[in-house]
Amino acid sequence: MADLRTQLEGNLKHVQDRIAAACQQVGRSASEVTLVAVTKYAQLDWIQGLIDLGMADLAENRPQQLVERQARWPQVRWHLIGQLQRNKAKSVLGPASLIHSVDSLRLAQRLSALAESPQRVLCEVNVSGEASKAGFTPTELQQAWDELVALPNITIEGLMTMAPLSENPEDARPVFAGLRQLRDQLQLRSPQGVSLSHLSMGMSGDYEVAIQEGATLVRVGSRLFERL
Repeated sequence: MADLRTQLEGNLKHVQDRIAAACQQVGRSASEVTLVAVTKYAQLDWIQGLIDLGMADLAENRPQQLVERQARWPQVRWHLIGQLQRNKAKSVLGPASLIHSVDSLRLAQRLSALAESPQRVLCEVNVSGEASKAGFTPTELQQAWDELVALPNITIEGLMTMAPLSENPEDARPVFAGLRQLRDQLQLRSPQGVSLSHLSMGMSGDYEVAIQEGATLVRVGSRLFERL
């Protein structure tokens, strides 16, 4: 267990240091960025090791796995970052501290109808326009916005996106900048009391660029568990 802890501790410090450096480059405080550890492929002892090191925000792609792991570790905040089908919506209400992947008006309406207390959510936006990616197009989100923010029992706290896979992190910059600009436009037209404070963008290969473009939540998996 000592070797596992040492490896996890080293990886976590490396990522945290790079987050701090990316923030410094653009005059942000590292406290503005939350590292969300993606545990999709992580073994249970790896997850426990991260929690023992103080990680308080973990993420799952699959609703069923999130529910199971939240029951095992209820002391941390669990984020759902993968696709959520409407027939699975009820299962994550409560276990998910934040749902990043509200990708349609119909899903938002379903969550609103099922929720018994306000559920924190982000709207997923397909900024890059890739056919393989889920999410609102920017135009669709603009058109649905007034209806979305009026729904009861869901609290929209910002936007999420995924950049195209690339070996060059700079390729993701226009996508991240586009999400930030869209957020700013939507904030201007939102009712009083709606605060779009979060941008969930950036993964293991491009989180530094995402931070430079305004990310408040970065979703990192492989960089935390490499060489284990």
